[in-house]
Amino acid sequence: MAGGRIVVGVDGSEPALKALKWAAAQAALTGDTLEAVISWEYPAVWASVMPGVPLQFDPEQLAGQILDQALDATLTPEQAADATRTVVGGNAAQALVDAASGAELLVVGDRGYSGFKAAVLGSVSSHVTQHAPCPVVVVRGGTGGDGTDPGA
Repeated sequence: MAGGRIVVGVDGSEPALKALKWAAAQAALTGDTLEAVISWEYPAVWASVMPGVPLQFDPEQLAGQILDQALDATLTPEQAADATRTVVGGNAAQALVDAASGAELLVVGDRGYSGFKAAVLGSVSSHVTQHAPCPVVVVRGGTGGDGTDPGA
C-alpha cells in the first residue's frame, strides 16, 4: 500500500544516521513519504549552568540544525529535499510514539547518545518498540565490542 508515511527518529548519533539511511531506502522502495523527527528537552536551569552555552541559547533551533545536518549529510539531495522535518519539544520516546500515529512504520537506531552502552537497546528504542502504534524497525549501530561496526 503505497502513499503512507515512514517516521524516523534522528538525534545525530551514528545509529540514528544508519536508521535514517535505512528509512529513506525503505521509503523509496514502498513509495511512502519520509518524516524525520528530532526532539529536545532540558530542565529550566540547564542553559544557565552549562559553560559555553550562550544566554540566548535556543534548543529548538539547535535541534533543527542537527536534524538538517543529519539529513543533508546522510541522504541524497533529492531524498533530503523530499523529507518532512519535524522538531518537537519534549521527551524523545513519547515524541516518536506520537509522531508514529497513522504511520506505516517507525524506524529508530538501537541507541542514541546516552552513556549506558551495556544495554542491548537504548531507552528510546526500547520504549518505542513497546508503545508505538505501528510496526517498528530498530537499526543496529556498531556491533563491535568497542562500539564500532567491524563490517563497515
